[in-house]
Amino acid sequence: MPRDLVQETAKAIGLPDEEARQAARARWSILATAEGSLGRLQSLGEDLAAIRGKEQPAFHHKAVVVFVADHGVTEEGVSAHPASLTAAMLQNLLDGGSAITVFARFLRAELNVVDVGVDAPPLPPRPGFFSRKVARGTRNFAREPAMSSEQARESVRVGVEVALTLINSGVDLLAVGDLGIGNTTAAAAVLGALTGLPAEQLVGPGSGGNQQQMRRKLTVVSSALERHVPRRENPWEVLEAVGGFEIGAMAGAYLAAASRRVPVIVDGLTAASAALLATVIAPRLRPFLVPSHVSNEPGHKVALDALGLQPYFDFSTQMGEGTSAALQMGLCDLASRLLREMATTDEVAAARTRREEGSEGSQAPPNLDARNWEARSQAPRPRPSGAPGSHAPPAASLPLGPGTAPSPPPSAPRSDARGPAASR
Repeated sequence: MPRDLVQETAKAIGLPDEEARQAARARWSILATAEGSLGRLQSLGEDLAAIRGKEQPAFHHKAVVVFVADHGVTEEGVSAHPASLTAAMLQNLLDGGSAITVFARFLRAELNVVDVGVDAPPLPPRPGFFSRKVARGTRNFAREPAMSSEQARESVRVGVEVALTLINSGVDLLAVGDLGIGNTTAAAAVLGALTGLPAEQLVGPGSGGNQQQMRRKLTVVSSALERHVPRRENPWEVLEAVGGFEIGAMAGAYLAAASRRVPVIVDGLTAASAALLATVIAPRLRPFLVPSHVSNEPGHKVALDALGLQPYFDFSTQMGEGTSAALQMGLCDLASRLLREMATTDEVAAARTRREEGSEGSQAPPNLDARNWEARSQAPRPRPSGAPGSHAPPAASLPLGPGTAPSPPPSAPRSDARGPAASR
């Protein structure tokens, strides 16, 4: 019998380490800060400790992975933009001109891009780019199932394989995002199938379509769910009927990360719908998911509520591409650093005693000396760059994105092609 990588990965997901969580909570109680003063940063630190199985988790290799695919349902006029724009946005991302490339450079995170179903010829290989096309876009689920059962399983397998590749290269904190015209229509349909809620509670404007397109989108999602009637307890039926290749791939990435105890951050509506789908495949996944934001899409809050996740911020964004998940990476890194680097009340008291006794004059105690902070944090910290397993150069020479082209000099012309928001 052939090996089922997805099933093996789902079965490998364990439980959060509650002893590590309690140890992190106990450490907060001895740090030099008022009880609960850091609010949700404290509970975030505890969650990360439980996921990693360490009282003081540290993240040395952060990565973002963006799955890109097209959707046949765009034939129904559900988006303000043509499907052909997905390929253009993918190229802009690879050229370093998209929002997520800026986020990744700022956060010193490795950026990886996966073509899992763009309706365009395959692109040549390059660092940080995976060409894993299941097909050139899904079929139009307003008229027929979005994909075959084999394609549904292949899309999830792609996500598992890519995420495991990254984790095997040393990635210990993963943000997952998506890009593709028509993806919020598919995401709303997947949510409708999984929750049983009407399209009116799930469908939003996506990339900013007009009222006519919104009405069309509502009709398409409602009619598709009536036509296909996928069983909510069968995630494969849901994905096959109304899903997207990037939705399946993101679901696979979540499963892979959880199986290796790597915190995985959920981005916007489409990413959240994929997370909900993945929890039907493997219910143990939920505690390994880290929320980021809540967007303006009504279905996003529905998905987060269904997952039992409380967003950390609301910037009224609906960009996609993993941008908000990348922002959350910074909060995860900060929460873990606070656990490791803040002084304890005993250290503060000892420092005061030394000053009063004049044993060290006005010099700060070693544990509080800025020169020793990195030592307290298990320095040196390797910094990842755009390709799996590599490390970032100094900030001034960070690569543009998955490629390694240097920044042009100020006088050099640079393409301003940007494309609209990735969530459609």
